[in-house]
Amino acid sequence: MAKAKLNPIEKWEGKSLLVNALLIALNISGVVMVTLGQHKANEENETVLTLIGILLLLTSIGGLIMMKGRMILTSVSRVLVGGLFIVSGLVKANDPIGFSYKLEEYFEDGALAFRIKEWFGMPDFSLEFLIPYALTLSIVICVIEILVGVWTILGRLKKINASLLVGMMLFFTFLTWHTANCDGGMTFVDRDRYEMSDPVAQMKLDQAEANPEITIVESTVEYIIVDETKQPQCVDDCGCFGDALKGSVGRSLTPSESLWKDLILLYFSVWIFLSAFKRSRVNVLNNSRYIITALVVVTFLCFVFGWYFPLIFAVAALLGASYLASGPVRFVGQDLGAALWVIFLCVGMLVYVLMFAPIKDYRPYAVGSNLLERMNDGDPGKYVSLLQYKNTKTGEIKEYDAADPAYTASKIWEKSEWVYETMTQKELVPMRIPSITNQFNPYLSVDQLSKAEKDLPRVQEMLDANQIKAIRMKDVINDYELTVPLQDFLSEDYPVENYEYLDTIDMLSPDFSEVSLRDYVVSTDKIFLLISKQLDEASWEAIENIKEIHAAAKSKNIPFIVMTSSARGEMTDFRTVKQWDVPMFTNDETELKAISRSNPTLIYIEKGIVKAKYPFRSIPSSNWIENNLLQQ
Repeated sequence: MAKAKLNPIEKWEGKSLLVNALLIALNISGVVMVTLGQHKANEENETVLTLIGILLLLTSIGGLIMMKGRMILTSVSRVLVGGLFIVSGLVKANDPIGFSYKLEEYFEDGALAFRIKEWFGMPDFSLEFLIPYALTLSIVICVIEILVGVWTILGRLKKINASLLVGMMLFFTFLTWHTANCDGGMTFVDRDRYEMSDPVAQMKLDQAEANPEITIVESTVEYIIVDETKQPQCVDDCGCFGDALKGSVGRSLTPSESLWKDLILLYFSVWIFLSAFKRSRVNVLNNSRYIITALVVVTFLCFVFGWYFPLIFAVAALLGASYLASGPVRFVGQDLGAALWVIFLCVGMLVYVLMFAPIKDYRPYAVGSNLLERMNDGDPGKYVSLLQYKNTKTGEIKEYDAADPAYTASKIWEKSEWVYETMTQKELVPMRIPSITNQFNPYLSVDQLSKAEKDLPRVQEMLDANQIKAIRMKDVINDYELTVPLQDFLSEDYPVENYEYLDTIDMLSPDFSEVSLRDYVVSTDKIFLLISKQLDEASWEAIENIKEIHAAAKSKNIPFIVMTSSARGEMTDFRTVKQWDVPMFTNDETELKAISRSNPTLIYIEKGIVKAKYPFRSIPSSNWIENNLLQQ
């Protein structure tokens, strides 16, 4: 009698759906237990949690093999990994410029490259040549991540996709391992070449004579090659989810958490990879189940990130790709058609965010953000100092909080077998840096203030508040005038036979050297900020419109300032060329990049709350600004 063929559902269930479902639950629980065991918050229970987790993993894997439930775990892995890949890719694609900044950090010579230099003895290895291509790589990685996520859910190109999936996860895991284990106190040998025409070359030659950490490997009339001992540049955030986690749940994953996240994904990816070489047939029924369950995963992640666009994107991508994969379009192959559809959706999104702004702004300068609150949402953390004692006979270590009555009661210092070792500091509550740090600080040196800045009422108030009395005198011997602050004046230092006293004047205090508008920006009723990372790199097609908005604001006594990292000379040249006498202040470029990806960007703030933010391609007319913002 011929053996009955299993239908697709029975193949998916294995021998028993109920038992296999229980085994999968145990398997996932094992993964969670092992991960929790490695978290700093559970260090006291690390061994117990890890052992229980490993036991659950081994038991469940053995059970799944016996009950032929491997394909069920693979199916669960497909929807989990595929859904996460889609959302993770979209979060990065939402801000590809921000992701490119993170890639640039990794490409710096002292960052990722130092591992290769160290492991393989290649001091001249560098990834800095990739920095100009960071944005292109950012876009490519985002598209591939989303495409792999869709293919994983739909089961298309199984062997190729599974290989790509595992390859990507191995690479991502290496990155997060590097980030989690980077020690800024380490050293590595870096090799650089300098042309003799470069002033740095002569400086290195001079330094090599006295500094043993700098060695001249080769020197010619044209160039020198230098080996220098340096410390690595540790990246403190892998950028796995861009700014999304920080902007939604309040913090990014720590490097250690990111590493374990990738290890979990790698584990599930391996199951997908192993099953990819087992013959199976993709059908509409299975696709429907995978799409529905994957959308549940996507919906949950959208809830976590507070952004539901990925759900809309995932529905369009999965349904469209599934339809095209069924082969309705004859002149396009099934897999090619599905891939082109997903790429089309990705490109459409990327073009929009690159031309304008991220669809969802997770940065602390987003519309609706209270800048003053973001400046003060940090936490200094809580720490306790522990006194460490060692048993000279057994080697046992005991730690005590000096403020704990148990320490006093123990009188351990009186016991001969116990000796004081050291004092350590234990973190109880981790420190959290404010969302907006002191890098946000539009400032200008007093000696660089032009009439445009001095005309700002706040600047004039600061100048007036720092006026002091001074004595103007003439040095009769050397025939020149000098001014001495009254607070520093001592008559014995200026005898009447040598100095002629002219009059008493007001002068600016020499202790007041810089004007900062940091507090003013977040406290004044209304203010416009024009953000330009570099004036000479900005797109000024809308300059006339911006000048009209400046004029409208000025007529209503609303301050309007430009924030840029350009040098003061470049500011002066800009005002001359553009014929625009606008107040301009300096700010750190890294923070300006965080404020806006568009160069320039117009921001309108009321009492510290960002009310509007316009990239240069969508800055409205001055009439619209007056009618919709300034009349409120």
